Amino acid sequence: MDRTVPVSGNEEINLYLRTYYSLLRSTREVQIKTLIEAHKRIRSALHVAADEPQPDMAAFIYAILRIPSCLSHIRLVVMGQSEQVFAQHGYADVESWEPVSAPGRRRRSFYDGDETFAVYIASRSDIDDLIPILTAYQIERRKLYRLFNKRPVIAILEQIRAAGGLPTSAQLGLLSVETAVPLEDLEMLTKIWREETAVQMLSIAQKKQQLAIRSLAGSLTDYKRATRHWWKNVERSAPDIIFDQRPVYFISSNTHSMTNLLSGFAIQHEAELERFIHHNGSEELQREYHDILDRNVPSSRENFLYYVLKKYESANPDIYQERIAHERQLGIVRVPSGHAFDIEVQAVELNKLNPACLDGRLRLPGIDSLSQSNALIVNIDYPLGMAAYQVLTETARNAAEIRGVYIMGKAATLNGRIGDVMIPSVVHDEHSLNTFLFQNRFTADDVAPYLVYGTVMDNQKAITVPGTFLQNEGYMSVFYQEGYTDMEMEAGPYLSGIYEMVRPKRHPYNELVNLYQAPFPIGILHYASDTPFSKGKNLGAQNLSYFGMDPTYATMIAILRDILGAEIKAMQILDS
Repeated sequence: MDRTVPVSGNEEINLYLRTYYSLLRSTREVQIKTLIEAHKRIRSALHVAADEPQPDMAAFIYAILRIPSCLSHIRLVVMGQSEQVFAQHGYADVESWEPVSAPGRRRRSFYDGDETFAVYIASRSDIDDLIPILTAYQIERRKLYRLFNKRPVIAILEQIRAAGGLPTSAQLGLLSVETAVPLEDLEMLTKIWREETAVQMLSIAQKKQQLAIRSLAGSLTDYKRATRHWWKNVERSAPDIIFDQRPVYFISSNTHSMTNLLSGFAIQHEAELERFIHHNGSEELQREYHDILDRNVPSSRENFLYYVLKKYESANPDIYQERIAHERQLGIVRVPSGHAFDIEVQAVELNKLNPACLDGRLRLPGIDSLSQSNALIVNIDYPLGMAAYQVLTETARNAAEIRGVYIMGKAATLNGRIGDVMIPSVVHDEHSLNTFLFQNRFTADDVAPYLVYGTVMDNQKAITVPGTFLQNEGYMSVFYQEGYTDMEMEAGPYLSGIYEMVRPKRHPYNELVNLYQAPFPIGILHYASDTPFSKGKNLGAQNLSYFGMDPTYATMIAILRDILGAEIKAMQILDS
């Protein structure tokens, strides 16, 4: 079979990759400033003004949302796969350092309180993500230093710090005038940094920060060893589940949608959540809730309660523990990541689910027959890039049988809007250069009944890219001309793993790969979180808010209905 292989033709991106991988082979630290010119040359779609004198605030905000706030204090970023790797290279007891996190990336990270930041990486995709983010940050921080390093600006910031750190609208207006940074961007920084705003801005104004990075190990064996430690932690944390004796439905999604739909916890606490909305919710949330109850809007009451539950738990930590106990009674076990990369696992024993607790959209005919099932759902908090391949192959190696692989994740869309759902039947993987053909378990009809605010597009073509910054308009345009409109980071590695689960050899390279005869369903659903052809508009500049949950729950409902329906059918066949 012939294929038209999309070729990006972008030597600048390839040169950038070769540059930082060659530098990271060094046993000593590498200065980020040596990568600045290579970074600028790629003309990244997420960093459109990298080479301009004015700050690219969308790129800067994107970066600081994906690195812990201690970034302003650090000089050296150290990457490793495990605690042992860190110790072998002179960083003993790294996990005794202060644990730190970022809102936009899940990586187990630690700060020594001085100038060193240690971060666990699960695959080379973490490097392809982290290096451009740090470089973009370095570029934009230099620009901001030049604009903030002025006596009037420092005086305003010191006044803000003395008053508690959170600037007033008038003070932000003065800062905007003095620095020429748009007011809306300063307001966004204030939302992110809150009471730390003055401290963070003073650091920018008074310190010429120079970042360096060091990679401690990077062999495939190191990554596999880290993945094995991750799985051992799962087995230790769920000793009552013998994974190699149970069939598994594998899901890659998030940590909230599946458990909310299966446990019924939010619905049972609706009265408490309603009081919370009235006393703590914004006017917009209160209005939305009443409009839902009065049927003035098509939004889902259940989805809304799931959204509010997350905010309620943040304000009331005891509720989270109550929820965990409730889930365990229903056979839902959460396993946080241990001494490895940050990927939570949720194991669900289908025979322990209570049909009365299920979201009404999951109560299929014959649901009671699940009590006879021996199957598990294993849901992992979707990993980044090539870590998907590592996690799926490790899970498959330790399960008795894989009965389905379901992938739900974010993507950039080149022809849709934020909140739309894309269902691909072709995936081109930039890691392996393979083009995968497969029968997607889902069609638009499976998702559309549960999606309120977006559009569902099936029969799409997706491309798995190596990193968010590692794409530019020329790169995207070539794929767009070939009909690839769905850009994401995990589908290709997952399909490489599936190939090795159904064939007796390693996945090929630069081939057309037919997975139509896979012995289990493959379901891939992407919801759009970025529109990269809208220059500068990304999740650094905006977020999905409450309405972003609409495609999340629509896709998870489709996945769970398929799994529960398949298992109900299997139980009915056994009974007949």
